[in-house]
Amino acid sequence: MSSLFEDQAPRPLADSLRPHSLSEVIGQDHLLAEDCPIGRMVKNGGRLTSMILWGPPGCGKTTIARLLADQTDLYFEPLSAIFSGVADLKKVFKDAKARREGGQGTLLFIDEIHRFNRAQQDGFLPFVEDGTVVLVGATTENPSFELNAALMSRCRVMVLNRLSDEALDGLLGRAEALKQRPLPVDTDARAALRAMADGDGRYLLNMVEAVYEIPDGQVLDSASLSQVVQKRMPLYDKSQEGHYNLISAFQKSLRGSDADAALYWFARMLDGGEDPKYIARRLLITSVEDVGTADPNAMTQALQAWESYERLGSPQGEYALAQAVVYVATAPKSNASYMAYKAARDAAKRTGSVMPPKHILNAPTKMMKDIGYGEGYQYDHDAEDGFSGQDFFPEELGRVAFYQPKERGFERELSKRQAYWAKLRKEKNG
Repeated sequence: MSSLFEDQAPRPLADSLRPHSLSEVIGQDHLLAEDCPIGRMVKNGGRLTSMILWGPPGCGKTTIARLLADQTDLYFEPLSAIFSGVADLKKVFKDAKARREGGQGTLLFIDEIHRFNRAQQDGFLPFVEDGTVVLVGATTENPSFELNAALMSRCRVMVLNRLSDEALDGLLGRAEALKQRPLPVDTDARAALRAMADGDGRYLLNMVEAVYEIPDGQVLDSASLSQVVQKRMPLYDKSQEGHYNLISAFQKSLRGSDADAALYWFARMLDGGEDPKYIARRLLITSVEDVGTADPNAMTQALQAWESYERLGSPQGEYALAQAVVYVATAPKSNASYMAYKAARDAAKRTGSVMPPKHILNAPTKMMKDIGYGEGYQYDHDAEDGFSGQDFFPEELGRVAFYQPKERGFERELSKRQAYWAKLRKEKNG
């Protein structure tokens, strides 16, 4: 009786709409088309290589793995790295060997493969190498961070896209065809539904199921839609790649003087739960590294915004950070101070412990005076123009121009000052 009830139980919409062939998979044509990596494997006699499917949730990783097994006559063996251990793997490999002896290959699909530790990943290697299994791993995390080099070298990484707005609308069309009636939402709500899915097809179809449960005759607008379904939380893990991707986009937008893009990435990080103080720190770093002396006030603005956030908290303190984001993004840019420091560090490491010239050394003892410490030093304030023109570099190094100010922002003025001191130095030293 229980099996009868299970057969009659309604299937989730996402399962009912699962594609039956690779050609039906939406949004991954760059991999599945006949002239693309996975499509070519299937077309050329189904000779699959082991691969890692890397992409966000709900983009079709599990579906593609199942279809690959179906279309290449491989036995589909699914495992979840969350619920499986060494004993499960040993059984899978034993069964795969027996199956191979009988003439059938095995496609071993491991969901969340990044959750297996390095030793467990090493355990796959001999069975992948000798063809006992074709390994297809699925992960939402960057494989280059999470998988060991030995496994990576034996697998091709296939990067899946988050589903585009067009692809999501295609899924809505399939749901409407299956239900044989239009989705009861207006145009704006339909667009909002796609936006709320955030590229996740499975999540979109779960929301569609909830929408179809409203009473007949009712049509949802955007406001009423939010009461029926919940917005999907942004994909943002503060300890994983999403964190580094967004902060990189934020800093490069600031460096590229794009205030609008910088504000967008700032808002995305806040929406994902990032600590505003971490963002403030990165903002301060950018004001030093990328704005520098082209606008020294940028560092002051970033520091004051950080302090304001510390005092005000959220959300008011976020307004101060947003103001600093705009200031730093629109400020003239120069990394001249940063590059000068790096060049000076390189020179310091290269020259080791060379002594400063004796004339700029203090001589607190008679012996130090006798050997020339401080001899010939000229007090700059005693010079008519407040500039002695002396050389302060070690003799072994000679004079080096580390700081090369740009001709923009406040550094135009600093460039003039540099040129003035250089002219006076040349005049005084012949």
